[in-house]
Amino acid sequence: MSLGNLQRPIRTVLRWQLVVTVALALTGGILAGAEGALSAALGGAVSICAGGAAAVVASIGRARSAGEVLIGALVAEGVKIGLLVILLWLVLATYKGVVAPAFFGSFIATVLIFGMAFFVREND
Repeated sequence: MSLGNLQRPIRTVLRWQLVVTVALALTGGILAGAEGALSAALGGAVSICAGGAAAVVASIGRARSAGEVLIGALVAEGVKIGLLVILLWLVLATYKGVVAPAFFGSFIATVLIFGMAFFVREND
């Protein structure tokens, strides 16, 4: 399944996350150099990857009841949280030059943006 098959709200939010990540990476680069830019890019990438994976998991199969919708949403959220934890650990364990304010600032901003998918309308 490709991201093009995802519904419009998720595609829109993933684009917003990418734009904010690039902007924060540029800001991090200006303020803290290459390590600040890379840290901000990694913070955004963690959230984008986890959110994209959750969206793909949520879009697999079609629920026929409210219970199946709830189970699908919980599984997708579990995938997202699990990936967030693993990817955060991976970056912090392997990248010794991480600039914490840039990394966590970008991460938090993109996680908050993902929650805004609820406000994006399917059709204009």
